This record gives sequence, structure tokens and C-alpha cells, in this order.
Amino acid sequence: MTKKIAIAGAGFAGAVVARELAETGKYKIVVFESRPHLAGNCHTERDAPTGVMVHQYGPHIFHTSREDVWAYVNRFAKFGPYTNRVKAVTNRGVFSLPINLLTINQFFGKTFNPEEAREFIGSLGDSSIEDPKTFEDQALKFLGRDLYDAFFYGYTKKQWGVEPTELPASILSRLPVRFNYDDNYYTSRYQGIPLEGYTAIVEKILDHENIEVQLGEKFDPAFKDQFDHVFWSGPIDAYYNFELGRLQYRSLQFERFDATGDHQGNPVINYCEAKVPYTRITEHKHFAPWEQHEKTVCFKEYSKLAEPHDTPYYPLRLQKDKELLREYMDRIQGEPNITFIGRLGTYRYLDMHVVIGESLDLAKTCLEKSQSEWPKFSASPL
Repeated sequence: MTKKIAIAGAGFAGAVVARELAETGKYKIVVFESRPHLAGNCHTERDAPTGVMVHQYGPHIFHTSREDVWAYVNRFAKFGPYTNRVKAVTNRGVFSLPINLLTINQFFGKTFNPEEAREFIGSLGDSSIEDPKTFEDQALKFLGRDLYDAFFYGYTKKQWGVEPTELPASILSRLPVRFNYDDNYYTSRYQGIPLEGYTAIVEKILDHENIEVQLGEKFDPAFKDQFDHVFWSGPIDAYYNFELGRLQYRSLQFERFDATGDHQGNPVINYCEAKVPYTRITEHKHFAPWEQHEKTVCFKEYSKLAEPHDTPYYPLRLQKDKELLREYMDRIQGEPNITFIGRLGTYRYLDMHVVIGESLDLAKTCLEKSQSEWPKFSASPL
């Protein structure tokens, strides 16, 4: 007997689960998407006035070291080679990120080799901080005051809307220091950007006879009993209509401006000083270096606390959020036939490749177990 599955959300999390279940022929999938387009916050579309492929919710660069994830996305799209090289504007000039040997030598006016740079940076760290608990502690312990103030304090405060002393030390682990001249922002084995954008990938993933997509239709949890199982990729607190309270997210606002030629010479430039209100400027034609465009499309990016009408981007995950999350998780344990997936469904900061990998792993687990044993979460939110 064919079972009926509902999936709330047509981003990568929902699309991959839908496809994997649909291919077995045992399930009919209905994907509900409240927005008028596929791919969630990865949505891309060709800008009519300029011809530039625009990442509508901010730039996305695909990178992964999982061979199966790379093979999966390449089933549905051709990727162009792309190396993410970020620049940072500070009160002392423009430098490469992540901090690398060139950054160190330019910032301090030195000509260190790798070992000399490692020893020098080690001497700058605050040795009195034995067990860093906060973002600021972590930065001061390993980088020292000068690098922290120039590159991280202002940017982090703008991005997260709180003092870095309120953020966990683990956030800084995503911004490593390198003692060589490698300025590739990622260390993943595979990296690229799809030639036709991300929305085209999701469209092809969902193109299956056992999948029905309903755009502009929000899934109502009240209709859950009409399906054998529901996969929910929306905010975990929204499933319960925020009955226990709202988890905090950061949202983004974009200020577009157009120009002719090359506006900034790089896809992404961070503005690290607190006095600059935006966090970065992105120039989208540079995300497709294989294309040529006379005109260019740029966005100033502003971070803010998400209000009820805003699009949630990054889970804030302060202590009070984690406590509320545990309350929702406890409530979910008694909820039958529901699985929470993706960044919003598990209230974690996740890149695309992690979402796809977790969705592939989840689908495999589901197909190996009886439906009553399907996991409540694609991965633990805590």
C-alpha cells in the first residue's frame, strides 16, 4: 500500500528527503512551500535588467568533503569551479580572510615564514584565559587584542546583535587562522557554484512522478492526520504556533544598488568596523566568473534580530534559547509521525552540504526501519 507523506518546505532538506522516498515507489509525496518559489533561502534567479544570476537571500557557495553529497548534487546540475576568497575592510586597510600568512605579514608589517608567524601569534594570545567560554575569550586567547579588534569585534557584534561576550566560544571555530598563504575561505575537498543556480537543482530533484509540489501553500499542522508521516523543515517553534515562546533568530536585510563594470573587484567584502552599519557588500556577477556582464548587481547586507514577519536565517542559540528548545524537544517526543529536518527544523546553523548530507542519511535510516521507528529529528538539535 502506497503511503502519503507531507513535507513542509521546498528547500534542500525537504527536496532531498522527498526524492529519496519517492524513488522507492512506496510513497506519494506532497511538498508544501509557503513561498512562490523553490529552494528556500538558496533561491537564485536571473536578474532581468542585467542578466546576472542573483542569490536572492544572500550568496551561497557550495562546498563539501563528502563524496556522496558532491555526487548527489552533480546528478542534477553542472557546477562551475569557484574558490571563495573573502576580503575584509578594517581600520588598518583591506586584508584577506580567513586570517592567513599574508594577512598576518601585511597587518603587522612583517615578513614571517609559517613557523615564525605561528610563534608570533602565539605570543599575542592572552595566556591568562585557560578555558574560553565566550567568543571574545576564544579570540583573545588565540589571536590577541589587535587582530580581534580589527577583524572580529565589530563584525561579530553587527552580525549577531549582541556583545561577543554573550556568544559561545564555538562560533569562532568556523574562522580558522592559517599559517600559509592559502586564502580559500573553505578547506572542503569539493567547491563550486551551479551554472544555472540553486533553484534549478531543487526543481530537478523534485521532478518525479511520485512528488507533487504546491507553491504558495503553507502546511498547516492541523492537517497532519491526513498523512502517514510529516517532515517539517520550518521553524521548530512555528509547528506549535509558538505556544511555549519564540526561539530567537537573526534575519538579514539587503540594500541593492546597480553599477556599470566592476564595482568592488571581489564577490564578498566584509566591513569589520562597528561604525559601518552593514556587515558586507556582495557583488553577484563575480559568483559566476564564467559569465560576462557589462552591468553589475551589488547588495549591502544588514543583520537584525528576526521579528515575527521576518525571514529567519541564523539561530541565535543563546542560553535562554537552548532552554526553550529543550521544552519543545520534550513536547515533540510525544508527537507521532513527525520528523523535524534542516536548519530551522533542528534550530542549528547548517550549510547546504550539511543539510543535504543529513537528509540523505535520514532517508536511508527511514527506508531501513519501520515507519514507527523513524527519527524525530534529522540530527539532534542539542
